[in-house]
Amino acid sequence: MTSDPAVTDLPVDRGELATYIAAKLCHDFISPAGAIVSGLDLLKDPSAQDMRDDAMGLITDSAEKLVAIVHFARVAFGAATSSERFSGEELRGLVAGLVDGGRASMNWQVQTDVFEKPAARALVNLAYLTMAALPTGGTATISTRQEDGFVVLDGLAEGARARLKPEAVTGLAGQRLAEGLPGQWIQPYWLWLTVTDAGGALEVTATEGQVRLTARMPH
Repeated sequence: MTSDPAVTDLPVDRGELATYIAAKLCHDFISPAGAIVSGLDLLKDPSAQDMRDDAMGLITDSAEKLVAIVHFARVAFGAATSSERFSGEELRGLVAGLVDGGRASMNWQVQTDVFEKPAARALVNLAYLTMAALPTGGTATISTRQEDGFVVLDGLAEGARARLKPEAVTGLAGQRLAEGLPGQWIQPYWLWLTVTDAGGALEVTATEGQVRLTARMPH
């Protein structure tokens, strides 16, 4: 399926879109933030002093996770009009901060040296969603290339149970969610919107054991 870059009547208005994104970010932040509070409670509990090392480990790990989410969100959901530029290695680090330690492995084959903000935003979302298509493990290969004045961003998920959730399929097609979980829909829709807003196109293909997301954006 290929998105239409000429879409002018969006299925979700900007105010509603902001609400969905805010809800997603709150959901992402609450788990590590709550774990930090739990660790602090253990430190303050006189009867749990034998768990002090465990509490400090929980606080440290959760704080690092929270910082990783904030850094990722700043680029993945930040303003498209920003003049910031990012190196491929910087973007790899943002994605790795969220997905390292999971069941799938990431093979980063990004050749482009520098990305403007819209392409950077598309790439980190595309990479994250490619990894998310491998819930039981596999390899996500993230690559880029220059082609006729466009930068092509490619995410290939290969694994025994590689798949896209129905909500993700809906979002990647630029369609409004009719049923399912908004939290599983908003990031795929945001990727579609980022690509089409920049005058590009998003293509999604899924076969047994393989999912591919390809974005073509003006360079």
